Amino acid sequence: MAFTDRVKEILSWYSSENPGTLTNIARLLNHGTLAGTGKLVILPVDQGFEHGPVRSFAPNPAAYDPAYHYELAIDAGCNAYAAPLGSMEQCAGKFAGQVPLILKVNNSDTLAKMEPCSAITSSVEDALRLGCVGIGYTIYPASGQRNTMYQDLREITIEAKRKGLVSVVWSYPRGTGLSKAGETGIDVCCYAAQIAAQLGAHLIKVKPPSAHIEQEEAKKVYEKYQIPIGTLSERIKHVVTSCFGGKRIVIFSGGEAKGTDAVLEEVRQLAAGGSFGSIMGRNAFQRQKPDALKLLADVMSIYKQAS
Repeated sequence: MAFTDRVKEILSWYSSENPGTLTNIARLLNHGTLAGTGKLVILPVDQGFEHGPVRSFAPNPAAYDPAYHYELAIDAGCNAYAAPLGSMEQCAGKFAGQVPLILKVNNSDTLAKMEPCSAITSSVEDALRLGCVGIGYTIYPASGQRNTMYQDLREITIEAKRKGLVSVVWSYPRGTGLSKAGETGIDVCCYAAQIAAQLGAHLIKVKPPSAHIEQEEAKKVYEKYQIPIGTLSERIKHVVTSCFGGKRIVIFSGGEAKGTDAVLEEVRQLAAGGSFGSIMGRNAFQRQKPDALKLLADVMSIYKQAS
């Protein structure tokens, strides 16, 4: 399809990248139901590794099969499907070329209780072998292990960019340096998104922020300049602006499974705040397929109307 003005504008923000990486960013933006709008809905399924198979897939047993997720992403018209190596590898040949793929190259589990630090579980070479458009990597700002993760991400990003892939960063503040409320506090969420941008991410995934302000020094600035953060849409706008004045693609997670009305209301607020889209896992694949397809269609309709 011909590039829309919006897609051309977004690509212009990444003008220092090589043609391979720009082509893969364009593939993400020009695929599926939202093609050409500058918005994305991505299906991520790393929860089997991160939370275990029972918590992730028992609500919809069809989801134990990796093929289910490929088919859901394809049939729904998602911009991409993201998963760890094993799940992606199992069906990559069968569904080759039907949906852009993002290989999640680091993962952690919930079996140990310690400062969060994901292990590197696959490689840029794996992503190329499987035909992926990009790699995904999680960082945990506030973890005592954060600097190790930043350094690992830097090396992986250099290799990915050299080989024409897109870098997608999940930036989830977590660790003993934060309160539970602080993990999604507006100041912390903005900081986490900025860190991902500074580490070279093309796409940045963060959680929808609350109005909580964790850092006392940041609170003084919010109060002095009366930065509007009272509504979710205002907070979304603030996070997007925090990433190079809105010149990075910032998408927001769907979080824990919740009712359809709650999901769609949150998405309306995300869209109103200028989110580039949603990365929606459990709220989609834990539903029966007809219900999941209906939900994803409604989510995409909201973003299309906002574009």
